[in-house]
Amino acid sequence: MLKKFLKDVVSIIAGKPAEDIVDLLDTKKYVNEFIISKKLNLTINQTRNILYKVSDQGLVSSIRKKDKKKGWYTYFWKIEPLKSLEFLRNDLVRKINATESQINSRETKRFYVCEGCHIEMAEENALLCNFTCNECGSVFTLKDNVKTLKEMKKVVERLKDDLVLVDEEIVKESSRLDVIRVKIIKKEEKVKKAINDQKKIERAKLRALKKKSEGKDVKKSKKVIKSKKKVVKKIAKKVAKKSSRAKKRS
Repeated sequence: MLKKFLKDVVSIIAGKPAEDIVDLLDTKKYVNEFIISKKLNLTINQTRNILYKVSDQGLVSSIRKKDKKKGWYTYFWKIEPLKSLEFLRNDLVRKINATESQINSRETKRFYVCEGCHIEMAEENALLCNFTCNECGSVFTLKDNVKTLKEMKKVVERLKDDLVLVDEEIVKESSRLDVIRVKIIKKEEKVKKAINDQKKIERAKLRALKKKSEGKDVKKSKKVIKSKKKVVKKIAKKVAKKSSRAKKRS
């Protein structure tokens, strides 16, 4: 059902012959535009013309990659199902409203028709023409709207049935995208946690190295102090000896 609706969307935008492009675009991965062209048996310009028409409505997304050897860019495409369904829904609502407006008009107004030219006019317009056809000069006849109204009401019912189905597909697609978003968020959180854990490990290593280096500095300073104390003691002993000698001499 989803693929049928996607084809309806492309058919509305680019014409019935273009709907086969959906079979190639309705994938998880982006598809090379040259592959699309080849499989549809179209020229690359014809293919791009279809893609650009659909892209103007925001219903396909694309990425581009540069050919390292040739230097030009190649585009890769895929359809956006949710946006396409929402586009189709809006189109159905518009058609339902327009048809219901016509039904209301035919239920409240009288219409006249030229049997030969099949030209139809509302009563006020027919009055301006004196109930005579400008094309052939025939006199207008009052049109029986019963059959027309019956057909229009059938059209509205069919459109409303399609609208219900489209709404169901929108709910399904929204749920599918929600699941994907949750997975992406969880994956991002997992990556973020791994990065934070790695940062914590690195900070712990740095602290350990700092403490180790500080410990070495403390030991080194203690050795320096001890050696200085020894030098001071030696100097003090020498001074004491000299002073004792000086006393003895005196």
